[in-house]
Amino acid sequence: MPSRTRRGRCTCSVSSEPSRTRGSPRSPTPSRRCAPVKDAQEVERLAAAGAAADAAFGQIREVAFAGRREREVAADLDRFLREHGHEQVDFTLVCAGPNGADPHHDAGDRVIEPGDLVVLDFGGLRDGYGSDTTRTVLVDGGTDDALAAQQREVYDVVRRAQQAGVDAVRPGATCQDVDRAARAVITDAGYGEFFVHRTGHGIGTTTHEPPYMVEGEDRPIEPGMCFSVEPGIYLPGRFGVRIEDIVVAFPPDVPDGARRLNTSTHDLQTVR
Repeated sequence: MPSRTRRGRCTCSVSSEPSRTRGSPRSPTPSRRCAPVKDAQEVERLAAAGAAADAAFGQIREVAFAGRREREVAADLDRFLREHGHEQVDFTLVCAGPNGADPHHDAGDRVIEPGDLVVLDFGGLRDGYGSDTTRTVLVDGGTDDALAAQQREVYDVVRRAQQAGVDAVRPGATCQDVDRAARAVITDAGYGEFFVHRTGHGIGTTTHEPPYMVEGEDRPIEPGMCFSVEPGIYLPGRFGVRIEDIVVAFPPDVPDGARRLNTSTHDLQTVR
């Protein structure tokens, strides 16, 4: 999810190095928690957390949305994450219709309506390592053809921007190159002013930590860095769209690019 101060965000100091408890892999030192480069075991745990979040998304697509409050769907997401092994759920954002235009709207009392786009952003910790994914779904039954056409147009722009951000992970690239690539697609489509947050953040034993995919961050992308790629478009009073995957840079199976740790579909899914 777009970064803000909340549970699950890294607050440790890079310089602090208290001793690690022997035999306690879930209690790394603060400096290790913030380390942007993950080893193979850490990547494996992040991949498992991502797969669990993907499974929760598969389940949430089967529940009823229309006629229910955002917070009721959020409670379903929380339950599904825990069923798939999360010991901690940090956030279950359910942002329907115009609420989707606020990147940090939390689940509230708005009743979800047919034709709404709903931004679902959710994650937490599984086996001590984080998940964080966002998908946007369409509630079946809308009757406004003009709105539906714009929704699909914007969704396609965000999907292409997200792919561009992932594709920007190449040898020699910097963190800001990921932001620039995703932002260029949205700007070229005429929606640049409606992309209002950075493109990504790191993840590890917290759901928000360095590195950050943002203009001005010229740190080179290194093998083993794990971070989100999550562009979005937010049209005030109408709707929002965001798509987010966690990726790992330059793993052994993709030495010159990124591998997604979330693999659920990017096709616009219709829910009931």
